[in-house]
Amino acid sequence: MTSSIDPSVAKRLQSELMSLMMANLAGISAFPQPDNMLNWIGTLEGAPGTVYEGLVYKLSLQFPGNYPFTAPTITFVTPCWHPNVDERGNICLDILKDQWSAVYNVQTILLSLQTLLGDANPQSPLNGMAAQLWDNQDEYKRVLLKHYKEHAAQQE
Repeated sequence: MTSSIDPSVAKRLQSELMSLMMANLAGISAFPQPDNMLNWIGTLEGAPGTVYEGLVYKLSLQFPGNYPFTAPTITFVTPCWHPNVDERGNICLDILKDQWSAVYNVQTILLSLQTLLGDANPQSPLNGMAAQLWDNQDEYKRVLLKHYKEHAAQQE
């Protein structure tokens, strides 16, 4: 499958993979599937000091054939209870939609998602219940951990 990818896209993704590996950033990683450079699996840990601290999520990253001129499609594989994530794992984040720019890369996307976990935008919710609880972080964390234990543990 890799041979059918535009060589410039393959080169860009190889470069991004190397940059991500060399950066060795805490709590984020992503690697292409063995048979398809356009299909990656990533992991994202909640940042320290947030209600998501200690929680680990698996992500699917699907790159279009004209990447980086079009944003990748990124979804949570591990169920994520968050104001800006729906029950199917779709994410509401401007840089993945109308604010996409070819200067973004896997590393900046994953860092933005890690930031989003702890700094939600309840004004643009995909999960209304999570958005309503966001301002009460103690109650939010209680519901979040219950959801994580019930759903994320099944993904292991």
